Amino acid sequence: MPQGDKSSYTDKQKRKAEHIEKGYEKRGVSKKEAEARAWATVNKDSGGGNKSGSGRGKKDTNAASARGGRAHKSGSAEQRSAAARKGWDTRRKNAKD
Repeated sequence: MPQGDKSSYTDKQKRKAEHIEKGYEKRGVSKKEAEARAWATVNKDSGGGNKSGSGRGKKDTNAASARGGRAHKSGSAEQRSAAARKGWDTRRKNAKD
């Protein structure tokens, strides 16, 4: 299989990559870079191509999306809140300069 060949990926993996790619493009990433990031994400989640068949492939881990939307996963709510306040104070101070 030549490099870049997507024939060993399932339809679900292809749809997932397309959706991720559109999200990157919406945020201003170039088409080529968005495609590369999307397939890297799919590979991280599923371990590469997973064509169907008994005993073939591995279960998806969704490792790349496990943290989505959450900053500072570790730490208590108080610690995250304190970090947010500190960042806000810094931004406000720098804006005055």
